[in-house]
Amino acid sequence: MKKPELLLPVGNMEAFYAALDGGADAVYLGLRKFNARNRAKNFTLSQLQSILTESTKKDIKVYLTLNTLIKNDELSDLLNILYQVSQSTLASIIIQDWGVYYLAKKHFPDISLHASTQMGFHNSTGTEYAALKKIDRVILARELTFEELSVISRKSLVELEVFTHGALCYSISGLCLFSSFLGGMSANRGQCRQPCRRIFESNERKNYFFSLKDQQQLELVPELMKLNITSLKIEGRMKSAEYVNRVAKAYRSVIDNPNNIEKAKQLLHYDLGREKTQYFLGGSVSKSLTENSFTGIEIGEVTEIGESKLSFSTNEDLKSNYRIRIQPQNGMNSKAIKLKSSSEFTSVKSGEIAIISSPNEEFQKEDKVFLIGAPEKKFRAKFKYDGKMLKESLASTKKQNILNKVGSAKQLKITELFFRINSLLWIRKLYLDKFDYLILRLTKEEWQKMNLDIPFMKKNIHKFIVELPKFIPEKDLTFYRTLCQNFSRKGITHFMISHLSQKLLLPRNTTFSANENVYLLNDAAIQMIKEEDAKLYIYAYEYDLANLQAGKDRKGIVPLYFYPELFYSRMPVKLTDNGSSDIVRFKDDDNEYIKTIRDGITVIVPQIPVSLFQYKDDIHKQGFRRFLIDLSYEKPSQNTFNRLQKRYKYSEAEQPGFGFNFKLGLS
Repeated sequence: MKKPELLLPVGNMEAFYAALDGGADAVYLGLRKFNARNRAKNFTLSQLQSILTESTKKDIKVYLTLNTLIKNDELSDLLNILYQVSQSTLASIIIQDWGVYYLAKKHFPDISLHASTQMGFHNSTGTEYAALKKIDRVILARELTFEELSVISRKSLVELEVFTHGALCYSISGLCLFSSFLGGMSANRGQCRQPCRRIFESNERKNYFFSLKDQQQLELVPELMKLNITSLKIEGRMKSAEYVNRVAKAYRSVIDNPNNIEKAKQLLHYDLGREKTQYFLGGSVSKSLTENSFTGIEIGEVTEIGESKLSFSTNEDLKSNYRIRIQPQNGMNSKAIKLKSSSEFTSVKSGEIAIISSPNEEFQKEDKVFLIGAPEKKFRAKFKYDGKMLKESLASTKKQNILNKVGSAKQLKITELFFRINSLLWIRKLYLDKFDYLILRLTKEEWQKMNLDIPFMKKNIHKFIVELPKFIPEKDLTFYRTLCQNFSRKGITHFMISHLSQKLLLPRNTTFSANENVYLLNDAAIQMIKEEDAKLYIYAYEYDLANLQAGKDRKGIVPLYFYPELFYSRMPVKLTDNGSSDIVRFKDDDNEYIKTIRDGITVIVPQIPVSLFQYKDDIHKQGFRRFLIDLSYEKPSQNTFNRLQKRYKYSEAEQPGFGFNFKLGLS
């Protein structure tokens, strides 16, 4: 049995040396641009070259994260980075954007590509497609069960990588729009504001409803090794060097000798993350949510507050240079403090009272105290710059030639209007002669009820587009493959996919289009799906006007009205005490939201839609001719259809309505 690779996160130079000391086989890191952890320190090109030189000596692989979505005006910078990578000894780059894939494969074919978990691969059809597209490794979704992982592993023709330790997002990776909705800070572009760690209110009950514990799969490592998983990945490019080192040593120990699990678990006690869960891999998610969104170990509480000193109890030994966080009882304005002699701190044993000079904060007795740092070893924070000098920019003429071949400025002569529904109850509420296509996004139960032999359905069958869901569990692949075959026989030949791999589920001689989940934020990604023979495509819901204008493409479908799925999660969540209703309303300080469950997926949408009708005429003048009105999450109503049809026709604002990122911009 081949040992899996132990892959460690590196957010700064200390973490790099901590990973080496801990026994890493490989590390992953980001440059200052285009990576999903923009708040980490990350690295300059010269620092990367020094790391590569050091890694070569240690026989350690280095993977570069280019795992964010790229805007049109960033394609030039992206080509420079791909050019730099092509000159280096990097083992691979980790990507999310199909535009990055397209440019790399077309113009830098020697670069090895790994599909980020944000790319959404979660079943064996996905890994089959990855193999066809010559992607070397797929980083699978965190939401897979062990049984699903076993099946995928058995069928896969590409390397598989799984996350085994670290923080969990509530939403399936790549499918979270919540941070973007709160002000344009896109999680898909490395700017996540962590909305799942916020307090929300439901029925006058406030809690961290969506805050997940950290995952820890140490005990499953021996079983994962039997599946021939290529790489076991640790999350944490925002974490400290001490975290990286402790976690590395724990997993290294078990990979080398499965009998070391209990000893390794003691090391992980001081990783100082959140409470732990095995999540879906462990077979139960019932206790995966935590009411404490903060990291660290709770060690005691504030016992006394004087004019210049503060005392607190501790159930852990504390030494100089350890770090604590004092958490006020209202959950706000916590304070991180480094314990040092200059603050009058002296080492204390578990059970004793620690005393520090009082920071200028309004703490109170019984405020909680957490241990958030326990460094035992120092790691190098600087290094000698070493390694060959790379040419930083691709020749301007060559770059321009590449960009000239990406995208087309051709415009449609006619205007097309698309509606989308997620309930069959809408069918009799619509006037199908007033628009061109109807996208059907239904549950499994409704798909089985849909009767295409009814005269009304037969008459309009040429307008129907059957849409596949964002997440198709392994057990449902046969259902959707059969569904598409049956509809094809009945006369529906146009399907809309939520992941490019889903084209493999479709019958021959059918047409497919790509929805907003395929994430077409730039002309290169659009060029990619055109060459995959996609007929139509919807621009990403996160798009902004500036990016829309910056691209050459004018043939995509512009969403004008929709309820963005802010969270799309396989993780059930209880927002009410009885938990009886599938549809629940809740709020934060600024907005109200709705939770619903569809085919076992928890979906969170805002109570108020995104509405951009007032910009339709201006967008039309700029050459865009295809528009979408998405009625999903609207109560079926003929009056609603008529009103929105009128708003569209006259380019009138619908109130209330959010603008999302359209005018404010996408960060």
